[in-house]
Amino acid sequence: MQVLITGAGGFVGGHLVDLLLKQPELMLHAAVFFPPGQNPRLDNRPISQQQLDLRDAEAACSIVETVRPDLLFHLAALADVGKSFKNPWETLENNIRAQVNLLQAVRTLKLDTRVLIVSSAEIYGPADIGEALDENTPFQPASPYSVSKVTQDMLALQYYLAHKMPIIRARPFNHIGPSQQGGFVAADFASQIAAIEAGQQEPVMYVGNLAAERDFTDVRDVVRAYYLMLTRGTPGQAYNVCSGQAHSIQYLLDTLRGYSTHPIEVRQDPARMRPSDVPRRLGDATKLRECTGWQPTISFEQCLLDILNDWRVRFGLAPGAGHLSGEKS
Repeated sequence: MQVLITGAGGFVGGHLVDLLLKQPELMLHAAVFFPPGQNPRLDNRPISQQQLDLRDAEAACSIVETVRPDLLFHLAALADVGKSFKNPWETLENNIRAQVNLLQAVRTLKLDTRVLIVSSAEIYGPADIGEALDENTPFQPASPYSVSKVTQDMLALQYYLAHKMPIIRARPFNHIGPSQQGGFVAADFASQIAAIEAGQQEPVMYVGNLAAERDFTDVRDVVRAYYLMLTRGTPGQAYNVCSGQAHSIQYLLDTLRGYSTHPIEVRQDPARMRPSDVPRRLGDATKLRECTGWQPTISFEQCLLDILNDWRVRFGLAPGAGHLSGEKS
């Protein structure tokens, strides 16, 4: 079975590759932004790589025609909410054009490819305290990034309705885990702690809004959900991917600080505050569970420890055992 993954060299794509390589019947192909040799999660592994810009319709069609995938995981996107406010069109053009080119290629070649389009829970916008968002929740996009994801989501539905293409939409809530780069809250906090422990930063952490609450899921559980929904899900449907639990950014910070070997002062940085911040977002993944049997298996606290240990290794430190209660002894 031929599998094409866009964005395979990225954070989520790398973990998806880890999962799919355990399936011996799959032949993996990657559409990557950086050339082979510059993708550490892919290089020297049994996956073919092709560097291309998915905004180029001919290039997108070429890789689809070459691979003729049975499964297509479309993960490639600009995913930084904060940066989307600074350059809205860059995010909109990149995320929308790439998807249109891929779907047009599959349609033109008359393939029966099952396609996973990754939308986002950002499309739901703010919610009332205590309200769990399901797939019927109205869209209230609060950022240019979320507008791009609404468009991707609805384009996927339109291609299913108009052309009967077997497309499934994933709506992941916040996902975190080892190997995530800076620009995302858990990675930013963990990198600062590792830098402090390595003596490369003063024992002060700079933070943004700590009151916001988010539904976090470990990326390793998220990619397992992607595989299950693409292979078992119903074409045309959208599925939330979430833990069903909301944790505040304050709790995330306190848990990571509890794992640190150093006392750390916290200071708020106005530059880290977003112009439009959603106070709380909690998801309902009942539909996904009932369809595929998926459940998250990695706890929030274990995930945070794994993230911190990943950053410790990057700073030349040995991983720490931590205290999974989030408290130091």
